[in-house]
Amino acid sequence: MEAFSALVQQADITADELKSIEAAASAGYAYGLAAIGPALGIGFLVGKSVEAMARQPEAAGMVRTTMFLGIAFTEALALIGFVVFILLKFA
Repeated sequence: MEAFSALVQQADITADELKSIEAAASAGYAYGLAAIGPALGIGFLVGKSVEAMARQPEAAGMVRTTMFLGIAFTEALALIGFVVFILLKFA
């Protein structure tokens, strides 16, 4: 946030504009952090599913179905993070 304060000193930015800029930066940072968890979860889930299908090809159908369900639930976390981002931005 100190960088924003330095910008205010160099430019003619009002306090309201500064607050808007800081809110946008903070919300973007929060959404970036909210996206890291689901990204790691989906990567781990898909990797383990591929490993399971390689070890036991006859169970590939069931593993694939379970993998897609897990991806959907994990992706819901990212969507919740996006909704929180929108609420912070426009609230």
